[in-house]
Amino acid sequence: MRLQFKHQKFQADAAKAVVDVFAGQPYLTPSYMMDRGSGYYQQSITDDEDFTGWSNHKIVPELSDGIILEHIQKIQRANQLAPSPKLEGRYNLTIEMETGVGKTYTYIKTMFELNKHYGWSKFIVVVPSIAIREGVYKSFEVTQEHFAEEYGKKIRFFIYNSAQLTEIDRFASDNSINVMIINSQAFNARGKDARRIYMKLDEFRSRRPIDIIAKTNPIMIIDEPQSVEGKQTKENLKQFNPMLTLRYSATHRSDSIYNMIYRLDAMEAYNKRLVKKIAVKGITESGSTATESYVYLEGINLSKAAPTATIQFDVKGVSGVRKVTKTVNEGFNLYPNSGEMEEYRNNFIVKRIDGRDDSVEFVNGIKIYAGDVIGKVSEEQLRRIQIRETILSHIERERQLFHKGIKVLSLFFIDEVDHYREYDAAGQQQNGIFAQMFEEEYADIVSNLQIGIGEEDYFNYLNSIQACDTHAGYFSIDKKGHMTNSKIKDKKEKTSDDIDAYDLIMKNKEMLLDRDPKRSPVRFIFSHSALREGWDNPNVFQICTLKQSSSEIRKRQEVGRGLRLCVNQDGDRMDTNVLGADVHNVNVLTVIASESYDSFAKGLQSEIAEAVADRPKKVTADLFSGKLIRDTNGNEQVIDEDTATAIYESLIENGYVKKGQLTDKYYEDKANGEIEIAEEVTDSAEDVINIIDSIYDPRAMQPENARSNNVELQVDEDKLAMPEFKALWSKINAKSVYVVDFDTDELIRKAAAALDSKLHVSKIYFKVEIGAMEQIKSKDDLLAGASFVREESAQYNTKISASSNVKYDLVGKLVDETGLTRKAIVKILQSIQKPVFDQFKDNPEEFIIKAADIINDEKATAIIQHITYNALDEHYETDVFTEPTIKGKLGTNAMKAKKHLYDHIVYDSSNEQKFAEQLDTNADVAVYVKLPDGFYISTPVGRYNPDWAIAFYEGKVKHIYFVAETKGSMSSMQLRLVEESKIHCAREHFKAISSENVVYDVVDSYDTLLNKVMR
Repeated sequence: MRLQFKHQKFQADAAKAVVDVFAGQPYLTPSYMMDRGSGYYQQSITDDEDFTGWSNHKIVPELSDGIILEHIQKIQRANQLAPSPKLEGRYNLTIEMETGVGKTYTYIKTMFELNKHYGWSKFIVVVPSIAIREGVYKSFEVTQEHFAEEYGKKIRFFIYNSAQLTEIDRFASDNSINVMIINSQAFNARGKDARRIYMKLDEFRSRRPIDIIAKTNPIMIIDEPQSVEGKQTKENLKQFNPMLTLRYSATHRSDSIYNMIYRLDAMEAYNKRLVKKIAVKGITESGSTATESYVYLEGINLSKAAPTATIQFDVKGVSGVRKVTKTVNEGFNLYPNSGEMEEYRNNFIVKRIDGRDDSVEFVNGIKIYAGDVIGKVSEEQLRRIQIRETILSHIERERQLFHKGIKVLSLFFIDEVDHYREYDAAGQQQNGIFAQMFEEEYADIVSNLQIGIGEEDYFNYLNSIQACDTHAGYFSIDKKGHMTNSKIKDKKEKTSDDIDAYDLIMKNKEMLLDRDPKRSPVRFIFSHSALREGWDNPNVFQICTLKQSSSEIRKRQEVGRGLRLCVNQDGDRMDTNVLGADVHNVNVLTVIASESYDSFAKGLQSEIAEAVADRPKKVTADLFSGKLIRDTNGNEQVIDEDTATAIYESLIENGYVKKGQLTDKYYEDKANGEIEIAEEVTDSAEDVINIIDSIYDPRAMQPENARSNNVELQVDEDKLAMPEFKALWSKINAKSVYVVDFDTDELIRKAAAALDSKLHVSKIYFKVEIGAMEQIKSKDDLLAGASFVREESAQYNTKISASSNVKYDLVGKLVDETGLTRKAIVKILQSIQKPVFDQFKDNPEEFIIKAADIINDEKATAIIQHITYNALDEHYETDVFTEPTIKGKLGTNAMKAKKHLYDHIVYDSSNEQKFAEQLDTNADVAVYVKLPDGFYISTPVGRYNPDWAIAFYEGKVKHIYFVAETKGSMSSMQLRLVEESKIHCAREHFKAISSENVVYDVVDSYDTLLNKVMR
């Protein structure tokens, strides 16, 4: 498998923030020189007469500290950060990025951007540990082809090794982009190897490696500076002579933040769905139940009939006492079923199983909740429960995601390798206690699984993998080839620098993602808890720490290895571009904790609050004052005090703020796209909402309880057989084919006119070396790939390096984004006015994005005017309601239903929830269904899945069948044209397939629906 990388806006924004600080710095082609005193327009190393190499150009004198500070302040206002009152260091910049969002990818992209704009090519990445060093090196490897496709060049990267000094020579003497990765111990420790960087070495022609590195005037990137920069390290870093220093971390120390220009913290990453949602399976031990009777409540199982409970208890057999797991009903008596063990004699009869609070009550008055364990619980038994719960969560997630082509991984952290692998006197390996527990619990769980409709492929996959083959250990290896405990590097943080263990993990990263059971049967990973930083795998969905009770691990660190969004078998990231609003239904990281849910959640919340301590806690007018916002045309505005007050007062008037805190109404309206903003900033609503979302609200980051109220939707066979539903289904289940017959020339004219009036691209500010450049004679030359130039300014000509160093296939990109032919795109570009087209050279990437959106809007309008549908003989069968299984969580995105085709409803917003509640209680409604994803209409702008199909009782209303799309707002201005065209296509589809008694329309409430039906 090859991991696929996408262009993420937040990563591009972070890179752009760094580049824009130095706007005005010239881009200069490096010169290879020997003479001294060549000035900043040359790029050379000349202090040693016997050595020639390349260095980064210094910042030009025209870019004074005052101008740099102005640039920083403008960037900070645009990114909703407090402006720096002064320039903190020359030059130190801070970028905050939450774990799991691609911090390393971002700073690699930043290197390419700095090289593209200014020609800088020497970079040093300083990391705090070998663990992170190996992870960074792996990131350079796997992204190399991706960046080569984008920038047309590759980075030469290497890990500093004091025994391989020729790499230093190559770093200095090579004129391409060069990166040295070095861990702080390599220059900061007292050992002999660390000191070599400061020594004059015979094998290095009596030079000091540090001097040669320093002469390159490198750009320094510090990864996790809070772990790197001690007092002594800060002094030692100066010897590298960095031209500028970029600091990247998710958890910067408050006293080491210099000119923060970009922030994507834990709260924003979660709100933007850039990381997985966190769920917690807690285990509550209770020793105060006045009983020595062991009972563990695994969970409650909801069904159409009475709920059941899965419990574990002791059973006396011929060879001794063992623990068994059974699914039981009310009335189940543990005493006879345990082999008449005395501990269960006292009325351990199941009295009540309650799905509302996930509890079981016994006749003797003892009540336990899902995740509770009572009685005699040893350390060993607690670990067995954790292992079992991890396997259960793994298989639940695996069944959910199997049809999406996503491999699910689970990760166990342990403290002692011999708990996983033991070796006898002959050196033969055998299972340790945790591996033995795993295989026993895995076999028990798999043997009791019930196959569901449409799950044959998954069960074939499951049955092709043996328990002994599906787990593996990633540990350090000793000289005998045996797994061994990691050496603890940081006693405070309990982390390790075992390079061979990391090497093993890194080399198997892509293989672990392969779902073919013959090539990669491993789905469960055991690793040393000391190896919990520096590596991760995007498809880790469960993390279980089988730690000793005395071990202390920060909870954010514990979950950090599983926060990345997952990928499918093609290596494509499952993000909002693919899943839309369903990102957090697919991307859920479940932590199986050895403590209660409340305890773990409280601890995690506390750590997150600490990490975002500088966020505002209340909504006030001051929150908005001085912030930079943009309108729909890209025009910038700094919010003044009067406008800030107007925004604040409108939030109170609309019920979004009470006593400075955001209300539930704000979150409901935001989810439904119904936020009302002060008139003064209506055109900048998105930026204003981003400012509001900068408020720290602990509710937004509350991890969910993984045990509570999980439901799997079941089709009600009685409703499926209702004559009203059969009649409804027969009217709407036909498939169709469409024909679009619009005038291409008309589309070209309208698209060009729209680009002329609407396309506004922000400029990137450049200063370059004085000198005449070749002029472009026509737009045809430009489309053919000629270089761009600007008109001569008072000081410089402006050469746009994007065109000369990165070859943009403008036509090809727009073809990909719009689906039009190359011929049509070329005609559109040739038809637009020259000043509009010239914006391409100012900012190529933004030009492509905005131009594609405008052309797609015109295409959508053309579709609305010129599409026709014809019915096919092919029909949807009722198996679309059972394949695949639909799951939800009561109280989160699911509710019980009476008139729904399923026993529950999974909704996407509070507006859908209200609509379903009204349908469910209305006497006129016979049956209804929220249509599954498998029921869709093909359109030229993608598949379209209507929301609801509703059958009314005959005679109650004029039309007895209705297909509805629910929207929070009925304003067509708030619907994107692409979405509006899909809705138009749906109208034409239903006209084509049904001639009578079927209405399709967009509604925002049941009252609106009824008004349309009653016409």
